[in-house]
Amino acid sequence: MRRPFLTLLMLFGLLLAGSPATAITNGTLDGIGHPSVGGLVSPTQYSDGTWLYCSGTLISPTVFLTAAHCGTDGERVGVTFDPDYEDGDKVYYGTFEADPLYPGSSSDSHDIAVVVFDKAVKGITPARLPEADSLSDLSLAQRFTSVGYGAYEVTNEPGGHRYLYDDRRMVATGELNAINKTWLRISMNASTGNGGTCYGDSGGPNFLGTTDIIAAITITGDAVCRSTNVVYRLDTESARAFLAEFVVLP
Repeated sequence: MRRPFLTLLMLFGLLLAGSPATAITNGTLDGIGHPSVGGLVSPTQYSDGTWLYCSGTLISPTVFLTAAHCGTDGERVGVTFDPDYEDGDKVYYGTFEADPLYPGSSSDSHDIAVVVFDKAVKGITPARLPEADSLSDLSLAQRFTSVGYGAYEVTNEPGGHRYLYDDRRMVATGELNAINKTWLRISMNASTGNGGTCYGDSGGPNFLGTTDIIAAITITGDAVCRSTNVVYRLDTESARAFLAEFVVLP
């Protein structure tokens, strides 16, 4: 698969070795709903005519939050905030900085990174980060808003599953399934009214309810993007230790 996104079956093995991300399924076009959410732009076009391979969020005028498995530490990357990206649209460039402890372990993958832009992004209000340990006692009725540029549909064809992309920012909501030390598991089961992420959404935000607070970033899920969105908490000591190097924390 061409987009970074770890499957639940592969999670504990590949988090140790590193891996390439996920898309919004059972969702709707975001339009101008979440202007702080952007996509990482590939320097070369994919065979289906698309360009974006991971998602993320502006958390300060010069810092873009994403997942560590979306890039290589120190590499130069481009980011767009256009809700419907086409080649030639505005791209902001910066340096990819991954958590030095990535890939970590199954208990804490440290799968978190930022892009530090060469110049401040103007005209876009950054999203907010959660306070320390503020997600530990969430109700299982808590809903999250997932945003990203990943696959919008998965089809089952004679040759296997096909993942469809169009470089458009999409949004869906899902209900909390479970919490542990560093992960949240969010339902994306359409039969229960939920939506979620898929390949190409990795690094993208999962906002707390309808707020602009990023509870967690998308890391993985089931292979065909129908069941569970597995996201990395941003309120933990380890996530905050990394982020504190780049932004002022709440």
